[in-house]
Amino acid sequence: MVVPSNTSREAVLQLIEQKESIERKINDQGKILQTNHVGMKDPLVDENGYPRNDIDVYQVRQARHQIICLQNDLKAIMKQIEQGLHTVHAETAAQQRENLSSTKLQAMEVDGEGSSVIDGTGLISTGRATSAKPIAKVNVVSDGSPAQEAGIALRDEILEFGTVNASNFRDLSQIAVVVRNCENKSVPVKIRRDGNILELVLTPKPWNGRGLLGCNIVPMDHQ
Repeated sequence: MVVPSNTSREAVLQLIEQKESIERKINDQGKILQTNHVGMKDPLVDENGYPRNDIDVYQVRQARHQIICLQNDLKAIMKQIEQGLHTVHAETAAQQRENLSSTKLQAMEVDGEGSSVIDGTGLISTGRATSAKPIAKVNVVSDGSPAQEAGIALRDEILEFGTVNASNFRDLSQIAVVVRNCENKSVPVKIRRDGNILELVLTPKPWNGRGLLGCNIVPMDHQ
C-alpha cells in the first residue's frame, strides 16, 4: 500500500514557514525604502551626480541589496515547495487509486457506523465523520470550472486541501500557496457534504473564468 509520507508533508510545511519568514524580511526591507520615499530603481544621486542628501543613501543601498538576495531565496524555496507538493500529491493520488480498487464499486461497512461507496459521479464517500474539523467552506462554484469538474459543490466544507488540514491550518493563504504551486497538477481535497466525507481530486488550471479554481473558498465563520 502506498501511504503519503509524514516526512514529506512536514518538509513542505517547514519550507512554507521559511517562505513566510523570507516574505516578512522582504517586507521589513521594503519599509526602509518607503521611509526614504524611494523604490528599487529610483536614483540615489542628484542631478549633479552627488549622493542625495534627502535620503539615507547607505541604508537604501543595503535594503535594496537585501531585497534582491531575499527575492532570489524566495524563488528557490518556492521551487522546492512545488517539488515537495508534487511528491506529496503523487503519493496521495497513488493511495487513492489503491483505495478505489479495493472498494470494487461496492458498499462496505466502516466501523458499523457508515459505508464506503462510489456513486455515479465517481466520488469516493467514506461515510459519516461528524468529528472531522473543517478548515473552510465553499460559497461559490462557477459552471464549467475546474472546481465543478472535480465535483466540488456549493456549501461543501473543506477538511483537507492538499497538505493543509485542521492540524496545520492557520489561514486561507496556505490554500492559495497550494493552488499557485500546483497549477495543472492533481490536488487531493477532502470535503464534508451533508455529514458525509468525500475525497476528490482537484486540478487547478486556467479556464474561461477567473482564477485557477472557479470557486470561492471562505473561512468557516464567514456569513
